[in-house]
Amino acid sequence: MSEKVYILDASGIIGGFISQKHPNITTSAVLDEIKDLKSQMMVQSAIQEGNLQIAEPDSGALMKVQKAVKSSGDILRLSEVDKELVALSLFLKKNYNLQVVTDDYSMQNILKIMHIPYRSVLTEGINEIYGWIKICRGCRQKYPSDHEGDECDTCGSALYRKKIKKSSK
Repeated sequence: MSEKVYILDASGIIGGFISQKHPNITTSAVLDEIKDLKSQMMVQSAIQEGNLQIAEPDSGALMKVQKAVKSSGDILRLSEVDKELVALSLFLKKNYNLQVVTDDYSMQNILKIMHIPYRSVLTEGINEIYGWIKICRGCRQKYPSDHEGDECDTCGSALYRKKIKKSSK
């Protein structure tokens, strides 16, 4: 494999991670999420020094991520920015020894499902892969996570989301 590359999520940057030894890549949408002055200054400095590059995912990788996110149940938990970063990682994984830097558990979940290496900065990270289902508070009927509506089709009670374990780390 070629050189080590870090793909940076906003949580990684805000947590203070920008490698000085290896290339760092992120998307323009991730940079738009960074609001605190210290992190903005760190990003600008890294761009000027050539330590941080901005890239965008291709549409094929985005479609693969959309499909994976829908089947995992993380579709309601991941923003468009998160999905773009995962897609960029999937696209670059072919040519680089990469690692995504994020403290976002939902992102770590989909990265793990897609076999994309990741690391945390300020948190311990996830230990297991999770999926999501909706369950009726009344009759306990189960629905897929992308089920439309917030009420049970059978009894009319409210639905709630429940995390379900899929596998270990």
